[in-house]
Amino acid sequence: MNAEKKRPTVVLPDAELLCVQLAGLIRPRLRPETVLVGIHSGGVWVAQRLHALLGLGNEIGLIDVSFYRDDYGARGLHPRVQPSSIPFDVEDRTLVLVDDVLYTGRTTRAAINELFDYGRPAMIQLAVLADRGHRQLPICADFCPWRVDLDPSSELVLSQNDNGGLQWSLDEHA
Repeated sequence: MNAEKKRPTVVLPDAELLCVQLAGLIRPRLRPETVLVGIHSGGVWVAQRLHALLGLGNEIGLIDVSFYRDDYGARGLHPRVQPSSIPFDVEDRTLVLVDDVLYTGRTTRAAINELFDYGRPAMIQLAVLADRGHRQLPICADFCPWRVDLDPSSELVLSQNDNGGLQWSLDEHA
């Protein structure tokens, strides 16, 4: 008899609906000086959605943490490095750092390190569409509409379809 383990099927929610839920979580805690900063690339897409849903008038920041990762030497340079753009003064501002998936916490740590190169914010809050657990650093999301427990061999991937809509997929690594 084959004793092969069966992985539970994960139902992937509607990513667009999660964006609406995330905006609802953030809205009550918005301050006039609050700005969004999206982490390339999924976090930028989510930040753009949140910016529209929350009706914010200020620009959003975009960061690529490739050079700030603590595993840069082991991983090398990501093949699609994007330029960072922080078009506002971060000094004494409330920043909502936006990413698609919170996993080990290393991307978030790298993003915070980069943000402090631009100045000293009054506060940094973290907003993610999904928290998949298995943290390696003491980091947690302030705003998160979906928590899911995935096998470490699975990767939760947010993508943008041809119409600009967001959707989830699950990649399995052997």
